[in-house]
Parts: sequence; structure tokens; C-alpha cells
Amino acid sequence: MIVIAGEALIDLVPETASDALAPLRPARGGGPYNTAVALARLGGESAFCSRISTDEFGEALLAHLRAEGVDVTLVQRGPEPTPLAVAALDGAGSATYTFYTQGTADRLFTAPGALPPTTRALAVGTCSLVLEPGASAYEALLRREASRGTFTLLDPNVRPPLIEDPAAYRARFLTWLPHVTLLKLSEEDANWLEVDIATCLERGPEAVVLTRGARGLTVYTANGPEVSVPATPAKIADTIGAGDTVNAVLLHALSPLPPEERATLPPETWHALLTRAAEAAAITCSRPGAQPPYAHEL
Repeated sequence: MIVIAGEALIDLVPETASDALAPLRPARGGGPYNTAVALARLGGESAFCSRISTDEFGEALLAHLRAEGVDVTLVQRGPEPTPLAVAALDGAGSATYTFYTQGTADRLFTAPGALPPTTRALAVGTCSLVLEPGASAYEALLRREASRGTFTLLDPNVRPPLIEDPAAYRARFLTWLPHVTLLKLSEEDANWLEVDIATCLERGPEAVVLTRGARGLTVYTANGPEVSVPATPAKIADTIGAGDTVNAVLLHALSPLPPEERATLPPETWHALLTRAAEAAAITCSRPGAQPPYAHEL
């Protein structure tokens, strides 16, 4: 089982990118939520760990997880409202967000007891590692599972409007790295965090996967050469969920491997894996909202 921990929210996506007052279409979202769904669609044993509202949006989020075959045993519930993210799309379909998170359900997440005994990986990231008091609970879960030898993936998926103290967040990010097996960053994340790949690798991760938008993906490891693949061409509807889809592909492929095998993956294996991630992300980008592909579409 692969446990994805973090927020579930509702994206409000404009039907027309060029019109600031275009009608908004609600869509299920949140980076961790999208990753959990994408992983299940790839055939992975996916479980979601979060705190979801009992309001109508929350019910819709939970129903979709169940319909996609995601295990929801670790989902906590609460009467607080579902967080909202209002998206603005540029001409290339890239989204920026305005968040409405005050007093929402996910912020009151508490770390669960022991994860299911079949758990082999934990993924965390995005808004849930920013918004307190829940952020500290997600951080504690990351540290605890890493200490038990669980494969861990971190995708900070930085949302600057939510971060009140950038310097404090950047410092906190560095404290997470010794507890991370695989770090996934976008170029925008790396620039905002003011970190270089070598520094990240020195602090603990076995590998860093950098997503570069239309220029593809690159992996850096401590023991081998960097490997890059181009982006897969696609007619872009929007880029919502593309990075989350990459996370799912990486988790599905890497988490079953023993550490000694991951440490010696040859360049051609990384190339094939990143190519598959690029293909999956392209399919997601070709559809409005976060709609990752099923395994049979790859």
C-alpha cells in the first residue's frame, strides 16, 4: 500500500481562460488528492490520509476516492468547510491559485496511529505542509515513517500566497530532507525555495526529480549521471494535476524496489520511467482539471 497524505479541496476553474469573470467550474483537487487518484488509476494500491469535511464538497471528494478504488480508512472527518482554490489560467493553460483555507477541515488533521502493515511508501506535500496546526502533524508523520524505513516522497508544490514567512518555510523545508527518499521539485519550486540540487542531495534524498514544464523532466542522483527526457507533446487544456501525475508514476515504479536496487538504477531505467511520467502528465494536461490517465491509456 502507498499512503498519500495531505489536503483535498475544490478547485474553481474558469471555463474561459481569457475572461476574468468567466463562470467557475468546481473540480475535485489538491495535490495529494490528485496523486492518490492518479496512483489508483495506474493500478497501484493507493490510500488517502487526510481530514475531509462533512459538507457537500467533502462528500463529493470522498465518494470519488471510493469510486476510483482509493482506500479511505485513514481519512478523518470534521464539520469545518472544505478548502477552496480559485484558479486563474494563463494563455498556456498554466494555473495560479487564490486559496480560501481559513478554518477549513484539513487544518485540524492529526497524525494517525500506525499505518497499515502493508504500507511501503508515504507521500506528502503541497498546502498541507504549510497550514497549521495540521502541517506539524503531517511533518510528524513524515519523520515517523522515515524512521521506520518507509519509502517517502516529498513534493513541496510551493504555493507562495499561503506562506506568511518565506524564510521560515525555506528553513523548515531543509529540515525535511533527511527524512525524504525521493524529492520531486518543479523548477518554480526550486527557484522559490532558493535551493540547488546538490544541496538537496547532500541532505538525504536518494534522488531528485525536477520537472521543467515544456522542457521535460530530469533526475539527479548521488550515484549516477543526471538523466533527462523531453516533454511529451500534447494539446494543452490546462496543467492542473500534471505534477501530481508524475508523483504517481514515480511512486508506482520506485516504491516496490529495495534500497540497494534503487541506488543502482541504470540510466536507461530512469529514462524509461521519466518517459512514462512525461506521457502520463501529457494526458493529464490534455484534459481540463486534474484527470490523470488510466494504465491502459499509456
